[in-house]
Amino acid sequence: MGEEDYYLELCERPVQFEKANPVNCVFFDEANKQVFAVRSGGATGVVVKGPDDRNPISFRMDDKGEVKCIKFSLENKILAVQRTSKTVDFCNFIPDNSQLEYTQECKTKNANILGFCWTSSTEIVFITDQGIEFYQVLPEKRTLKLLKSHNINVNWYMYCPESAVILLSTTVLENVLQPFYFRAGTMSKLPKFEIELPAVPKSTKLSLSERDIAMATIYGQLYVLFLRHHSRTSNSTGAEVVLYHLPREGACKKMHILKLNRTGKFALNVVDNLVVVHHQDTETSVIFDIKLRGEFDGTVTFHHPVLPARSIQPYQIPMAGPAAVTSQSPVPCKLYSSSWIVFQPDIIISASQGYLWNLQVKLEPIVKLLPDKGRLMDFLLQRKECKMVILSVCSQMLSESDRATLPVIATVFDKLNHEYKKYLDAEQSYTMAVEAGQGRSNPLLRRPVRTQAVLDQSDVYTHVLSAFVEKKEMPHKFVIAVLMEYIRSLNQFQIAVQHYLHELVIKTLVQHNLFYMLHQFLQYHVLSDSKPLACLLLSLESFYPPAHQLSLDMLKRLSTANDEIVEVLLSKHQVLAALRFIRGIGGHDNISARKFLDAAKQTEDNMLFYTIFRFFEQRNQRLRGSPNFTPGEHCEEHVAFFKQVFGDQALMRPTTF
Repeated sequence: MGEEDYYLELCERPVQFEKANPVNCVFFDEANKQVFAVRSGGATGVVVKGPDDRNPISFRMDDKGEVKCIKFSLENKILAVQRTSKTVDFCNFIPDNSQLEYTQECKTKNANILGFCWTSSTEIVFITDQGIEFYQVLPEKRTLKLLKSHNINVNWYMYCPESAVILLSTTVLENVLQPFYFRAGTMSKLPKFEIELPAVPKSTKLSLSERDIAMATIYGQLYVLFLRHHSRTSNSTGAEVVLYHLPREGACKKMHILKLNRTGKFALNVVDNLVVVHHQDTETSVIFDIKLRGEFDGTVTFHHPVLPARSIQPYQIPMAGPAAVTSQSPVPCKLYSSSWIVFQPDIIISASQGYLWNLQVKLEPIVKLLPDKGRLMDFLLQRKECKMVILSVCSQMLSESDRATLPVIATVFDKLNHEYKKYLDAEQSYTMAVEAGQGRSNPLLRRPVRTQAVLDQSDVYTHVLSAFVEKKEMPHKFVIAVLMEYIRSLNQFQIAVQHYLHELVIKTLVQHNLFYMLHQFLQYHVLSDSKPLACLLLSLESFYPPAHQLSLDMLKRLSTANDEIVEVLLSKHQVLAALRFIRGIGGHDNISARKFLDAAKQTEDNMLFYTIFRFFEQRNQRLRGSPNFTPGEHCEEHVAFFKQVFGDQALMRPTTF
């Protein structure tokens, strides 16, 4: 299998830590994404490494018994260590604060601490088998203050740091889940909900296992993912992942079911809003996208894997350190190993090898694996790093070898412009709100974020269309049809078409002598009026004489002032066209000769200069009876230039009657 076939990979630079062994215990903190390697209970050292900090934190602590759990508060300010089922020890890592340990016992009598979670740099939650206790840590006083507690029988718990929600498993079957939400010193109880367990024979003991539950944020919403090993409906085989949406307000609701069509050992990750399901038996993974259209049965949406199952891309463990000899080749890493532990959203840890990886999605291979361009676009537009891949898909569908049909091309353009329009509307609403002074009264007013899914006209023009029209082997009718399709799509979404796209159409039409088509496009306003377009038409006059009038009509429709039209033409070096226009409206007796001679000289076309010079000589003769320029016209340098190029004899002699 070539490298281009794997759509999942482990990150290039994993976090490396000392392998787990009888002396060295390894812990992972999901909130800070840190790995703790604790040697001999901390007596011979604790090393803390995270994905972002390349400088590990190292310290020692007294060996006061086996460490059950160890985590830093957010920003690494306070260390909490649980060694017994009744207490948690604390140590400040804040400069100028006492380094002495202090201890907090759980408040509930006869309760055992199952674990703890930091919800901020100074707030911590103890989860016991009899409930939950929310504390504020006061580091300078080396004490804790109980903010709130709640009594409930707890089997196990789960924490989602991104959304600050703790899930408690209650009841004998363990399948009633009670969520709590934490924010700025407050603890809120959310509505509890029940996970539907699969129907199995009565003899089997059934309960909800912590292993089969995960919590993750997908498309900005919090979901509880339940890996159900047997479907509730007897006719379907294989396991499935059930997604329960857990809103801030209102009840939790079953929304999606991901069909795995296989059984065995599974693990879940969430990467770039995709649910990744790893299957240990076949050593492959599949991905699901809940934004793609599935089969809706009135209450839930059923989804199938977006792509065929593939292994994670083979990974070589680099030989590191001074002992690494250049001749030593990297060691292949055992993928889908039974020693792998998976954490949300995208973390895979191999404690036996001493690595922490982030799982990543590769978009390029997906292009070949998803032949349906419409579905491919729906998929790509939701991904974080999608821009260059989408542009390459657009170029590819316009290439000779992979040419798509016009309806497919139209669909792709419409999907791009739908995203583009959404962004433009959001940007406009934001601007209007700011101008109306709502920014002060509404602190939630935020400028819309421009994601990579927003491909504007300059992106498509630069990376796709400008190269496409240059392709000699393409039938010109197809080229024009594609350009018009893109313009149609922009118009459909009421996006103002940039003049350079119209210019591209006109240049392509002229190149193939399709003047009748150009005339029709302008006549029926398929190409929108603009000054740059009018100038372009003027420059075509020598190939297509009616272009002159078409251009002037356009400038008039734009209600451009006459002197502005002249300025526009002169700036584009259309000196003769400017002169003709002035004559056409009868203003040629009052224009500045110097301005036109300047413009003619700038073109470095001596014959054009001769023609313009002769015109003004004739005007002078008609108006003043002499072809010579008056001193007030400041044309001395142009007269000198004319003599230098054409000689004195070329000057017009005064005509006497």
